[in-house]
Amino acid sequence: MKRLRRIIFSLLCLLVLHGVRAFAQVSATGHISAEVISALSAIETSQMNFGRFSPGPQGGELILSPESTISVLGSVYSGSGVHNAAGFYVTGETGIAYSITLPSEPITITNTSSSRTMIVDNWSSIPATTPGAGMLQDGFQTVLVGATLKIGTLSDNPVGIYTGTYSITFDFY
Repeated sequence: MKRLRRIIFSLLCLLVLHGVRAFAQVSATGHISAEVISALSAIETSQMNFGRFSPGPQGGELILSPESTISVLGSVYSGSGVHNAAGFYVTGETGIAYSITLPSEPITITNTSSSRTMIVDNWSSIPATTPGAGMLQDGFQTVLVGATLKIGTLSDNPVGIYTGTYSITFDFY
């Protein structure tokens, strides 16, 4: 009988203890961080330069490719000297794709002495302007830009230096 009481008592203790649950509550603090980065930045590394030339009786065009080759259309004599496409150094996070937006309207360049003008249009670039064509493989890329210079006659475009500015946009894609 004693033994039976012990067994019953042990079973009752197990049932009572099994039904009792210990409740504990604890709080912890988590931390949050975020970093805003400059996805892209760009600087001009070389200016677009159509070089030295002389207009003929009908005028014409100088076509400057992004590879810095020059082609002449019409009555224009392309002289000696340096001509080169514009260059931009684009930097940012490795692996970022971006798009290039070139001027959509003709840009006017002006003679620094006479206020006569010429038009620059038909812009092109390497990489191309298709969405996401630029890619920062190692966090940087060089972009080359060419265009076409429309040249009038010598009376339209007298001797002198012609200058102007344009905007190019590099857009995170």
